[in-house]
Amino acid sequence: MEQKLQFIEFRLFWEGHVNRADLMDTFGVSLNQASGDLNRYIALAPDNMVYDKSGKTYVRSPAFSPHFMKPDATQYLAQVRSVAEGIVAPEDAWIGNLPPFDATPAPARGIDPAVLRSIVIAIRRREAVEVRYQSMSSPDPEWRWIAPHALAFDGFRWHARSFCEKSGEYRDFVISRIVETRQSRSTQMQTAADTDWDEIVQLEIGPHPALSQNQKRAIELDYGMQNGRVVIPVRRALLYYALKRLGLDTDPAARKPQDQQIVMMNGNNITSFYKKGIN
Repeated sequence: MEQKLQFIEFRLFWEGHVNRADLMDTFGVSLNQASGDLNRYIALAPDNMVYDKSGKTYVRSPAFSPHFMKPDATQYLAQVRSVAEGIVAPEDAWIGNLPPFDATPAPARGIDPAVLRSIVIAIRRREAVEVRYQSMSSPDPEWRWIAPHALAFDGFRWHARSFCEKSGEYRDFVISRIVETRQSRSTQMQTAADTDWDEIVQLEIGPHPALSQNQKRAIELDYGMQNGRVVIPVRRALLYYALKRLGLDTDPAARKPQDQQIVMMNGNNITSFYKKGIN
């Protein structure tokens, strides 16, 4: 019931209207059930919607105020992207009228479902798994034992954060580079914790100082900054990828301020944490 109330409010906020057919299509309820759900919402939030006889639908009232959900632009855009990329079917999304959408293309990562399943099972059971892995430091793939304990996404590729028995340290294994898996067993992972994974680094960024005041304000809005800065918590193991994605992995002076746009406010502290962990 709570989910239906949230759905009604979602449609009212983002699209301005909702009707019985919307509830029937989304939740598979009967006509009478849908009517009951709308009446229940009216009883709980009487000032939020009115019935439009000409359109045979409920429309958002001028006094609308969310009761059951907090409008979230990130959530809305995530649904748009999920539908557009085929991750979620249009009928499974709460958005009734999708706006036109496209995104910069990215190459599909060829992750073998059977390989991913083996990694996930090993994480769940806290086991080591033998993988045939193509490392960039070796011309041919080779078998090695890894003990994965988490999945990580760098915005481009999926990794298995694992203890590598060959190197004796924690590393990131690109899952698409795991050609196949073979057997699993009790882990020989060192008792020491993965400190790079456990430790959270506070990455503090701000607008490039050479930008104009209006340009700085635009960047502040882009990144949700307050008082000219924003703090982004990131695992030390993922810091390399975070800096690369933000364009902070090179000297800001090497690019024009209009291209660089942001700089690290705590660069000296971050440098001591910087460590590349990909294998």
